[in-house]
Amino acid sequence: MARIGYAGELAATVEVLHALHRAHVRAIPFENVEVALGRPVSLDLKRLQQKMVAGARGGYCYEQNSLLAAVLERIGFEVAGRGARNRTRGDALLPVTHAVLAVTVEDEQWLVDAGFGWQGPLEPVPLRAGAQVRQSDGWSFAVAEEGEGILVLRSLRAQGWVDLYAFAPQTLHPVDFELMNHYSSTHPRSSFVGKVVAHHIAPDSRYGFVADALRTGRADGSFDERPVAPDELDGLLAEVFGIELGVEDRAAIRRVHPAAG
Repeated sequence: MARIGYAGELAATVEVLHALHRAHVRAIPFENVEVALGRPVSLDLKRLQQKMVAGARGGYCYEQNSLLAAVLERIGFEVAGRGARNRTRGDALLPVTHAVLAVTVEDEQWLVDAGFGWQGPLEPVPLRAGAQVRQSDGWSFAVAEEGEGILVLRSLRAQGWVDLYAFAPQTLHPVDFELMNHYSSTHPRSSFVGKVVAHHIAPDSRYGFVADALRTGRADGSFDERPVAPDELDGLLAEVFGIELGVEDRAAIRRVHPAAG
């Protein structure tokens, strides 16, 4: 718990679930550096602990939510995996490649997701159609229902409610996440292959970096975006996202920057 700065109670309660989720999201950045550099991504728990806890690095959704699931199960929460379809990239029908968790505590289910980057929830969201919450950082989320039991997580923006992702009630298991992880970390059509992606939810702003641009969002709906040059990249990852890389990796990520040719 030292990695996320949590020193509170360890019991299967709604309050603890919220506190752990919030602490995890604040402390462990979303990042895909291993994928961007063409390296395999392991979901083995010991490897995740070595990388994200002892190594003070981050990870993407499979890593983030696999680690969080292990912690929650150890405490006594009932945890089940779900697979979600990203809806933030226009009208294109994308494959189910996002891993989320459904956590049951005190007879209520919660959507738990520490791996959707700057757009995701800081805290758990009630897993029921019609739920709507304004979270402690001022961002609002809602759950809508579609046909065939599909639920959609939505976020309130300046232009109104926007879909983040849709998911079915089917339970997924670690072996399913392994398959999804393989696609997301190796397939040429994956949005994570060949470029650096990093996200962080800070107390006052949310930061998202993709390839060569940094976007900053705020709870009032305002956004800023600026380009990032190759020689800025390693400093940006360290200062904004808390991702400290070794000398070789700092040089390697500059080479995958779009401007590197």
